[in-house]
Amino acid sequence: MTSPESDERKTGMLVLALLSVLVGCVTGLVCALFRLALQKGEGLRSEFVAWSHQQGFVGLLLVVGGISAAAALASALVSRFSPNAAGSGIPEVEAAIHGGESGNPVRTAVVKFFGSLLAIGSGLALGREGPSIQMGHAIADVTGRVFRRSAVDARVLFAAGAGAGLATAFNAPIAGAVFVLEELLRRFDRHNAAAALGASAGAIAVARLFLGSEPDFSVPEQDFPGFAAVPLHLLMGVIAGLVAAVYARAIMGALAIADRSTGLPVTARAALIGAAVGLLAWFAPGWVGGGDSLTQQTLLGAGSLSMIGLIFVVRFMLGPLSYAAGTPGGLFAPMLVLGAQIGLVFGRVQSQWIAGGGLPTTYAVVGMAAFFAAVVRAPLTGICLAVEMTGSASLLLPMLAACFGAMVVMNRLGIDPIYDQLRMRAERRSASASP
Repeated sequence: MTSPESDERKTGMLVLALLSVLVGCVTGLVCALFRLALQKGEGLRSEFVAWSHQQGFVGLLLVVGGISAAAALASALVSRFSPNAAGSGIPEVEAAIHGGESGNPVRTAVVKFFGSLLAIGSGLALGREGPSIQMGHAIADVTGRVFRRSAVDARVLFAAGAGAGLATAFNAPIAGAVFVLEELLRRFDRHNAAAALGASAGAIAVARLFLGSEPDFSVPEQDFPGFAAVPLHLLMGVIAGLVAAVYARAIMGALAIADRSTGLPVTARAALIGAAVGLLAWFAPGWVGGGDSLTQQTLLGAGSLSMIGLIFVVRFMLGPLSYAAGTPGGLFAPMLVLGAQIGLVFGRVQSQWIAGGGLPTTYAVVGMAAFFAAVVRAPLTGICLAVEMTGSASLLLPMLAACFGAMVVMNRLGIDPIYDQLRMRAERRSASASP
């Protein structure tokens, strides 16, 4: 016989699992609509830039002014209605999971939805996953309140909803569930696993009705490069880790400069950054925005080494600059561009010197996982994302080697995971603002 306490625990776990599926379904619907709206917005931006080129200098002013205004409006929405909606939102979600105040989740989700459309749609180098994660958390928060769940269950739902948002953002259900356990909760048990899996499954089941079931990136089938190539992938991971260390410093440095610019209103700062993005969009319209098209080109091996290097330098600076604008938007998608480019360059160089080292495009796929693992310090999530977004399950061993190398470098350098750094920055700012 089972005890009453055991029956109650089983019932509670069943309710939590069912609610996680509900949260996932609603999150999948909202975030799928967000992705479709964002695709439409990016398409309109491309058409607008193409039309403006026919208008000469006036067209240049229209592009620079239009993108500047969109960035300023996105920043104004955040500062006026929901300061928690700035940036990726992942540090705020983590704080709520660990007992912090959630604020007004519905207002945050609304600002995140429309502010991200303005910011990313206008061309800032930000990712769609941050808004999706925070919207998933908001949906879970409302669900937990409606069904009067305990504080413990509510926090598990928060994480599950956030994972469902990530799953929808990249059409990667396993990565969404793993992200919950590896990054948000940092604890694996039956309750957490059931909620994470249920939410991601529900989200993808609904989202694929709108988005389809194909991986986000179309990549030729990748053969296993052989055990001899594993040391090369390990070396590439070390290089990715070194670059990631500089990139993490660049993000925090850009934010530190923004924090010291107290004489410049946040909206004005966003307008200036938007103007710079608009200028870039005029000359190279394909280089701005979240970067999915750049990642796709890189995974197909397109472009000369000099052009890939130039795009890499521009995007390396554009990501931190965009994040410092104070608008909604995440870090994942821009990191995938850089990781793929690091891998492709390494792959091409090694192919000229080493026979049987593997195809350059293989290194591009593996580079996505390695760079992500280094910056976020979530290697399992990075591997799952790379595999699900490219359909390259045959590259698991090279990814493990590259992520290992990247993680060792970051640990030896003593650089904290980027979201830990962002959370500590938020805590310092909150402490300094307190009377």
